[in-house]
Amino acid sequence: MTKILAITNQKGGVGKTTTSVNLAASLATTGKKVLLIDLDPQANATMGSGTNKQTVQQTVYQVLLGELPIEDARVRSVQAKYDLIPANRDLAGAEVEMVTLPQREKRLKSALSSIEGEYHYIIIDCPPALNLLTLNGLCAADAVMIPMQCEYYALEGLSDLVNTIKKVRTNFNPKLRIEGLLRTMFDPRNILAQQVSDQLQQHFGNKVYRTVIPRNVRLAEAPGFGIPVLYHDRQSKGAQAYLELAKEVLNV
Repeated sequence: MTKILAITNQKGGVGKTTTSVNLAASLATTGKKVLLIDLDPQANATMGSGTNKQTVQQTVYQVLLGELPIEDARVRSVQAKYDLIPANRDLAGAEVEMVTLPQREKRLKSALSSIEGEYHYIIIDCPPALNLLTLNGLCAADAVMIPMQCEYYALEGLSDLVNTIKKVRTNFNPKLRIEGLLRTMFDPRNILAQQVSDQLQQHFGNKVYRTVIPRNVRLAEAPGFGIPVLYHDRQSKGAQAYLELAKEVLNV
């Protein structure tokens, strides 16, 4: 049984791609077959998985437009031990080109139908916007993980995202649910971060993952080497946190 998890937040800079790459790698270390889909035109998940977005030819862009079967777009992230559907800057134009296509919000879901049984987990790294690409991710997914920093602006944006997920569930994907909220870039010395964290737990209860991702220099360094933090410094606090998150995801 394949579980499809969309990782999304319309606010940028919250650790969404960091979470996508490192969760995929951490799940793969448990022996699970994992596919990571880069649905963000910035293609940071592609680069963070060791694939050069400047030279890659077959991407999720052609898949969404129906020009390429999804199995032909797969590349192997050898060191990270998962498969990747890469992206590049062409994806930025996909939204406009998809507008006139039939079932435009379900292009990814349709493409995945031929391969989803090959994986235990499919992780979708959505762009930092509530747009047609994100809608494709939400329509294809079983569940949503929302990475967020513990700050008040993040709380404000969270209500918009929750409302969007409810609309997607009502109109396109009745099985979609919020699996959890992930606190990222967390600094326990910051009183505001502690206060917002407490509020999240009060309002969302067990929907807040127990694992907290700390602010960690190794997490920031790893993308520059094109590898998940697990293979940059396994003993770092960032790597250990994502290994713990993987355990939580496996037990949900």
